[in-house]
This record gives sequence, C-alpha cells and structure tokens, in this order.
Amino acid sequence: MMQAPKNLTAYVPKGSRPTPAPFLPMSRKEMDALGWDCCDIILVTGDAYIDHPSFGMALIGRLLEAQGFRVGIISQPDWHSAEPFRALGKPRLYFGITAGNMDSMVNRYTSDRKIRSEDAYTAGGEPNKRPDRALTVYAQRAREAFPGTPIVAGSIEASLRRIAHYDYWSDKVRRSVLLDSKADILIYGNAERALLDLTHRLAAGESIKTIRDLRGTAFMVPAGWKPSDDWTEVNSTRVDTPGKVDAYIDPYAMTPAKEESCATTAAKAGEPEVKPVKIMTREERQAALKEARGKTVVRLPSYDQVKDDPVMYAHASRVFHIESNPGNARALVQNHGDRDVWLNPPPLPLAMEDMDYVYDMAYARAPHPSYGKAKIPAWDMIRFSVNIMRGCFGGCTFCSITEHEGRIIQSRSEPSILREIENIRDKTKGFTGVISDLGGPTANMYRLTCKDKAIEESCKRPSCVYPSICVNLNTDHSKLIQLYRKARAIPGVKKILISSGLRYDLAVRSPEYVKELVTHHVGGLLKIAPEHSEEGPLSKMMKPGMGAYYRFKELFEKYSKEAGKEQYLIPYFIAAHPGTTDEDMLNLALWLKQNNFRLDQVQTFLPTPLATATTMYYTRKNPLRKVSEDSETVETPRLGKVRKLHKAFLRYHDPENWPILREALQRMGRSDLIGSGERCLVPRNAAPTPALAAIERRKETPGPAKVAKKFGIMKPRDGAAIARTPAGARPQQRKSAATQSRGKRK
Repeated sequence: MMQAPKNLTAYVPKGSRPTPAPFLPMSRKEMDALGWDCCDIILVTGDAYIDHPSFGMALIGRLLEAQGFRVGIISQPDWHSAEPFRALGKPRLYFGITAGNMDSMVNRYTSDRKIRSEDAYTAGGEPNKRPDRALTVYAQRAREAFPGTPIVAGSIEASLRRIAHYDYWSDKVRRSVLLDSKADILIYGNAERALLDLTHRLAAGESIKTIRDLRGTAFMVPAGWKPSDDWTEVNSTRVDTPGKVDAYIDPYAMTPAKEESCATTAAKAGEPEVKPVKIMTREERQAALKEARGKTVVRLPSYDQVKDDPVMYAHASRVFHIESNPGNARALVQNHGDRDVWLNPPPLPLAMEDMDYVYDMAYARAPHPSYGKAKIPAWDMIRFSVNIMRGCFGGCTFCSITEHEGRIIQSRSEPSILREIENIRDKTKGFTGVISDLGGPTANMYRLTCKDKAIEESCKRPSCVYPSICVNLNTDHSKLIQLYRKARAIPGVKKILISSGLRYDLAVRSPEYVKELVTHHVGGLLKIAPEHSEEGPLSKMMKPGMGAYYRFKELFEKYSKEAGKEQYLIPYFIAAHPGTTDEDMLNLALWLKQNNFRLDQVQTFLPTPLATATTMYYTRKNPLRKVSEDSETVETPRLGKVRKLHKAFLRYHDPENWPILREALQRMGRSDLIGSGERCLVPRNAAPTPALAAIERRKETPGPAKVAKKFGIMKPRDGAAIARTPAGARPQQRKSAATQSRGKRK
C-alpha cells in the first residue's frame, strides 16, 4: 500500500526552520561561507541556476533547505569527465539529477531535427551547454564521480521517459530512462511530497533500495516482484483479450432448478457451500474497490513487445493514460529483459496550503551572481510573471502537461499570489509596474475543479473539455476575476497582462471574465490556439472546433469596442499533426487567407515522449479508442517533404514556399488556386527572388502607423487585420517550454 501523504509542513516545526542562504551554493567557497563541510544533497541541472520558483532546481532546492538540509547546485557541468561532478564533494544523502526545465532533446533540436541556435536557459543564450539526453549523461557521470552514492532522477525528462517510449530524434522506441541512467529511483510529476518523504527517510538511515511505497516514483525490480503476496497482477500485454465468461441462467428455461442447487443439499453432497450474497452499501462497495485497486498492478506490454510492434505500443499508451488519475490509478509494471520497471500510482495533487508553502519560500528572485550581467532569455521572459496554478484538464494530445503535472488543477491562495506580486515590485530589479503574466499552463483554469470529489476520483476521461465540457466541471471564473481586480489594485502595479494560453472554450462560459480580460489585461494582442480549422486533425488533438473560436472572437471584439481599444487576436496553428491530410492544410490556408492572416512564425508538430499524439505519429493508431490490429488508422505526415508542405501551407504568402505549393496544388487538382485571383494562394509564374521575398516580408512587417508600432499589426486597405505572429515557442513546445520554464513542468 502507498504511504499516506503528509503535508509539506508536517516534517519540521515552523519555528525551527533554518535561515535561508542568499543563494544555494555552487562552489566550495560559497559552502565555506555558510560553514558547511559537505552537502546533504547535490542537485545537478542542465539549466542556469536562477533562484526563482519558476525554475525547478530553485524550487526543489529551497524546499529541501526549509526542511533543514544542506543543498548545493551543480549547474550545466562539463559532462565530458566526472571531475566537474566532484566540485562540491560527495553528498551525504544523494545526487538529484535533472536535465532542466525542458526535455533536453526538445531544448536542443527543432521539429526538423536541426540544432537550435539559442538555449533560453543558458547565460547569453549560448547553445550546446548540455548534452543530448542530459538526464542519463549527468546520472552516469555522478555515479562515476562517487560510486555508491544514491542517484535520484527527476524533472520533465524523467517524467516523460519513465517507461518505454518513442524517441523522435532517434526514430525508435527507447527503454525506460531508469535503465540507461542507472538511477536508484525516479520521481515523476509533482515531486515535492515524494521527495521530502524520500529525503527524510534516507536521513533516518533507511536504504534507498527499500523505499518502494511512495506515490509518484518508479524503480527497477526483479522480474515478477510484488510488494507483498496479497498483490494482484492484471495482465494487459495483449490487445482485445476477453476475460472469464461465466454461463448465465436462461430466464425463459422451462426446466425448474434442481434441489441440489440449494446450499443445504450441496453441503450434504459434499460440495462447497453456496454462501449468501452480502448486500453492500455504495460506500462499502467503493471502499472495497479502492482497497483492491490499491493492491493491484497492471502489467503493460514489455519493452521488447512495444519496440517491435506498433499496435502493442499504442495499446500500452492507452492503458498508461487510462491509469493516470491519482484517485483511481493502479500501479503499472513493464518488463525490460530480466528486470521490471515498476511505477507506483501518480502523486496526489498538492493542497492549496502546500502550494503556498512552496511558492512563499525566500527566493532571491534572480540569477546566481556568478553569471554577472549575462542575459538569460528564460529569466527575462518570466521574471515579472506569477504562476498561480498547476495542471491542465484540457488533455490536448500534443501536449505533455497532463503526463507530467496531471489534469487536476492545483491552485495557490489569493493572499499568496498577491504577496508574490508585492515581492516582484519590491525586490526584482527593472520592475516598471507591469506584471507580464498571471497564469500557468493555462490562463483561466484557476480554481476550476470537478463539482463532486467522488466523481473526480473515479473519472477516466482524458479531457474535461473534449468532446464537450463535462457537466460536472465547475466553470465559474468569479474567483479569477476577483484575483485580477485585487492584483491590479496593488500600489505600484500599473498593468497586469495575461500571457498564458487561454482556453477560450471555457472563457465563453463566463462573458464577465472575457470582459474583464479584454478591458484590463490585454496588451493589444491576445494569443490563442485554435491549432487547426478542420475536424480531422482537431479530433486527434482533442481541441474544440472553430465554433468556439468564433464565439470568443465575437465577445473579444465586442468588449474591446466597449473599452475603446484597438486589439487583435493572434491564432496559433500546428502543421503536420497526426490526422492531418494535405486537403486539411489546404483548407486551413484558405481560411487564413479569407481572414487576412499572414503568419510570420509557425510550428511543425514535434513528437515528445509519452504524448498521445506521439503515439499516433509512431503507430498510426488512435489510442483514444480501443486499439486492435484493424482499429482506426491515423493519417500521419512523417516524410520530410510532406511535413515541409504542410508548414508551407501556413505560410502560403512566402515566395520561398510558392514552388512546393504550386506543385502540390496541381497534384491535388486545385490549379484554380494558382494565379492572381482573389482566392488564389500563390501567383502563377513569379519566381521566389530575393527582391520579391523582401517585398512580401515588408507586408508582414509593422508599418509606420501608431497601432502597428504599438502592437506589431498592419491594417490592409479593406480594414481587416493582418497579424505578425510574435516569436516564441509553439503549441506543444509553448507548453513544454513556457510552462516548463515556470518550474511546474511542457
């Protein structure tokens, strides 16, 4: 049975907590200044160390420090030898290893598998400061530096690679990161509670090899291992395998039942006695079921099965996501050769008091002084923003938030959020009165929960808002509206912007919220993510149709006009998502042209480990439904030429894309869209010369008008807005980069 969860404050009395260090030490000199002869825990990270709750190592480090542990940080070590991992000496308890706020492969490579020119989490934006698969490399070097020292793996790279997973960059299924990293234990998801339990038990002398009862942990065990003899294993290593089928009594049978069927006669004949059925209350049935599930493990198809059989991979993905609700999830186990990877159920969501405790730590709210005046792009992006919640119940298949943070919203209290805004005002250099964001993985899921806790704990829906908003979901935005009003009333705060991704299908349920947002919290442009216009790809993304977009657009324009503001929506779209055909992308391009959108930067779908859309990409099966050999086949753009074409449709106006679009339109029988007509996508004969490309770029570039200078928008002669999409991460990467950069994760 899993250990009963404790509050984060239960371990150390408040009055006995140590005085926090100005920064967690990154050198022996800093350790000496603190009077330390060694560290209890050394955290190794692939990111620059920024002491702010949006960065995972700072959040975890300060949490452990508040428990009385001495925590050091090794940031972006040179991985070519073990020597940099000896910089702070041997930790008394363990090394905590993380690749950083993003999966290292997403951090280093584009969707075209090209090296990125900038690393947002490195001083000066310098690339190549971390290795591929950084978690594995760092763990191996730490083990080499101090053999026998426990290794604890964590962060989003660990979460998303905790079982066998498809790896886009090597185009193959890789085994669990536990094997390659040789970590003693992996902590996934919201790690605070499990990490504190683990650390205190290690400090008390317990061996890390015996700690097997923590939620949100994964570890290697001998094949067939179970916590105790009373555990039951459910075999799910084959698809569509029926269970036991009992014969039923025919209610129309004319032959009366034999007397021997009664309990007394059976007992006389020496047969087992038939016991009476016990009538149980609903509560008793639920308690019995919960107890049984607490001692049940589901066996997934093995690594050898999923690496060779896409159908089995899709089946494993489906089972994995079904067993993701911490209220009813069972343990999972997956064989890797002569050993098993054992996954305990997901961590329970943090209560509001625990969320406040984590974010109310005495963070320096600045990069470590060793970086000097070097700019760190991720820090510049979030230093004036506030994270108000975790999790997302949207279930978008291309996004990894649910696999990492879960779909149950964990919110901070209003006083805690307001205190952080005051801290930004008083302590963060360069603050001019503008809070750049008040949000999280989504802008408007703050304190939205299921109306019934029992329903929430038994639910297995992958999304609370698709295919429609669940009737049991509370969509009341009043608490968020109240928070906005109190936040902007803080002295010294001039403006509060909302930059996190907005669920506009939820927002339209609260016109008052839309009015509040549009009137006070939009800086001219509001980014939203329809992702596509066509039902085929939208159904594979689990995103709402364009009807919700139009309803929100109507409210947005109405309240902008009432406020006397000229404001515009900037839509995001994904190219080459599973379930997308050439015709779908053509229709989206026509929609963009009809609505006068000329997108500057667009993103091709990037498959990330464990995401449902990644399963579709690799297997061409739909794990949102029952999987079998003959189940639904998902059209998947995988060839480089097709992916390039789909991206070209989103930038139909770019002369560099005209040749490939002409060829595709002719092949598709749509030569009517080639020419100079109003509906045409590309001209007939114009060549993509540098001069022509420059002309088209000028059409994208803001003009001299005041609105263009302020918002990056130019207005064409017909009065419709053409938006120049700002630079930044895109859908999955937007959530795995922007949200991961907040340390919640992405």
